[in-house]
Amino acid sequence: MADGKAKSAPYTSRLTFHTGESLEPIDLHFGRFIERLGGEASPSLFLAAAFVSRSAREGNICLDLNDVAGGMAPPEACVSLRQCPDLATWRTDILKSPVVGKPGEERPLILDEASRLYLCRYWEYEAELSRFLIQKGRLQGSRPEWLRQKGIDLERLRDGLRRLFPPSAGETGREGEGRMDWQKAAALTTVLQNLTVISGGPGTGKTVTAAKAIILIVEQSRLLEPSQGKRLRIALTAPTGKAAARLQEVISRIKERWCSDPEIREAIPDRAMTIHRLLGGLPHSSRFRYHRGNPLPVDVVVVDEASMVDLPLLAKLMRALPEQARLILLGDRNQLASVEAGAVLSDICGDPPLNRFSPDFADLVASLTGGDAVTPPLTRSTASPSQIRDCLIELQTNYRFPEESGIHRLSLAVNRGAGESALSILKEKGDDCRWMRIPPAGELSHDLKDTIIKYFKEYMDHIDHAGEYGLLFDLFDRFRILCALRRGPYGVAEINRLCEQILFESGLIRTAGPWYPGRPVMITKNDYGIGLFNGDVGLILPDPERNGEPGAFFRDPGGGLRRFAPVRLPAHETVYALTIHKSQGSEFDNILVILPDRDAPVLTRELIYTAITRARKSVTVWGEEALFIRAVSRRSIRSSGLRDALQCECQPGDRF
Repeated sequence: MADGKAKSAPYTSRLTFHTGESLEPIDLHFGRFIERLGGEASPSLFLAAAFVSRSAREGNICLDLNDVAGGMAPPEACVSLRQCPDLATWRTDILKSPVVGKPGEERPLILDEASRLYLCRYWEYEAELSRFLIQKGRLQGSRPEWLRQKGIDLERLRDGLRRLFPPSAGETGREGEGRMDWQKAAALTTVLQNLTVISGGPGTGKTVTAAKAIILIVEQSRLLEPSQGKRLRIALTAPTGKAAARLQEVISRIKERWCSDPEIREAIPDRAMTIHRLLGGLPHSSRFRYHRGNPLPVDVVVVDEASMVDLPLLAKLMRALPEQARLILLGDRNQLASVEAGAVLSDICGDPPLNRFSPDFADLVASLTGGDAVTPPLTRSTASPSQIRDCLIELQTNYRFPEESGIHRLSLAVNRGAGESALSILKEKGDDCRWMRIPPAGELSHDLKDTIIKYFKEYMDHIDHAGEYGLLFDLFDRFRILCALRRGPYGVAEINRLCEQILFESGLIRTAGPWYPGRPVMITKNDYGIGLFNGDVGLILPDPERNGEPGAFFRDPGGGLRRFAPVRLPAHETVYALTIHKSQGSEFDNILVILPDRDAPVLTRELIYTAITRARKSVTVWGEEALFIRAVSRRSIRSSGLRDALQCECQPGDRF
């Protein structure tokens, strides 16, 4: 079978150290390396560097010294200090070292005024990104001057908004007259600003809104084309191939339905690609073809599933954008953060609520989207919660699920942190939400059997139907198992093994060996040479072009298929089940969420929310009641300084 800071900052997670598991060998090695680099024995520096290493491994951008100052030193650190220094002493000690600098200095570690300690490259990424976002979101001159500079025809824009967002299609139509259509407001913001961030849960229409916004942007750009002598260049991108394919599908559908002008349709691209492919990833390197010295030839970039984008990748995309290019970020700020460092979309959006505009921008949006007919009026924020608040929009109406549906109510309860309410919804035994106590590990195979055969039998029965590749992918995507963990009796590796065992014993897997017909595989490592990337899912099927020998088939974002000899595949794994982290950017008709029988740090509100919102029709959760409630109450917040940088009233560069 195959296999000094004020303690009021609420944005950093408190690190909890437990005897014997607080620091890994790589953390201790890094601490000793930095201590040697400093030129003298320094237990304070060693501990700080070791903790920074651990913090980075956990996905944080920095270590908040407030969270560990004065605590017990991990016994495995083997240092003379039994207790970490107090904050003031620790800051003084490590700033004496030549390897620790202040913001703007070129040192291996950077300590800012808020006692956040960074690896130098992470500090540079964060500083550059904050400056970029503030600059993108800032008007050059007054609002009328800005509109003239961009060549905005307000009457044409009003007509486009009325045409693309009729009352029956927007939030106003769903809720009745008098409610703000946030899709319309988001599309308008995209036309008016060089930076727009559109957040919202699954089914709120983020990608549809962006597609209509692109139509409006192209319509406006045609007024400038004769003088500029060029057409608008638009790039559609997402962090994974699956997400890029979905973005491409929606953009193509919307432009065919809502755009009657063939010239405008032609200007909107038919192809989306991964961010790595857009930037021109170089084989065996973390560098890209496009960068600040060789910017992308684009005027508009749309990034879908932005919650999955880590800080280094978004910083590199930012570096590659031309100065006047528009950037449109789409995503769900309540989802899990990226696998790698940072929770960038969440940090950019800040804490709720969004849709709090400056007074002049609120008036402009109201006048162009409905004027006095919009009640209650747009919220005008004078407290300035974010320097880019006029660029932040959150869609609020769900069009996929009715308000009374179980999945919709469940997602809201989880987002509120109401674990007991969420559990009650799951236990209502409705058509779309179900709960079952996790069975003992030894009984998992027995309890999984009926579900596995129910959802995968039709898929396996169609394996030999030559040419029905699209149908096979659709059948396979009807159902997926999502696991919180990778290892252990309830981890994805063991669940995939049990799935194969059940299908083999049931006669649905007809041959042994790694390349049996029907085996689903997920790529786990980028291969720029053959164009397969982490997260791409393919199927092992008989290949008629190779006399029925096994071939690895992958859906192409353009709607076609790509096929490879299985031996050419980069690192991959079987994928009847996948981790909840890996499921981001994907949707399935029905899902089974398997939680472990004991607590783990990854069990958080964001993990549960991400899992249940992958379902289009039904979600079943197996778990322990107490652990489920605890997970929903536990937030996952990564340490960074990006929120503070975007919320403060300083000029760009003051903090950095």
